[in-house]
Amino acid sequence: MPGKAAARRTVLKGAALAGTAGLGAAACSTESDLGHAENPTPTAPVDLGDASAVPAGSAKLFREQRLLVACSQDGKYSALSAQCTHAGCVLDKIEGDEANCPCHGSRFNVVNGAAIEGPASVPLPKVPVRVENGKLIAGPKA
Repeated sequence: MPGKAAARRTVLKGAALAGTAGLGAAACSTESDLGHAENPTPTAPVDLGDASAVPAGSAKLFREQRLLVACSQDGKYSALSAQCTHAGCVLDKIEGDEANCPCHGSRFNVVNGAAIEGPASVPLPKVPVRVENGKLIAGPKA
């Protein structure tokens, strides 16, 4: 039968593991001026650079800004949050018309944000985007 010291070690190990698990979850959902993890829409206009960086019929990840921008064949831009709706991790790559989450393997459609493969089941939120003076601007108007 274990003594008090063994039982105490078990409790301390459990507390340490719980603390580590909490840190891992926090790392997946950080906050910035681009909005909160629960609402990843930018709270101020975000200049994404030259609109030509996203040619017609393609999509591009702006990982630092946590945004995904697509341009249809007819030149219309759409933007989505690039934060996975499962755990808040930032998408890491685009393959064809799907974007990948590196944390748990969720995949999303780059045009409409639909969750194609889980564990995510909620689509990526839409983000307003426009072209001003040849630059892509995401978020609300100033």
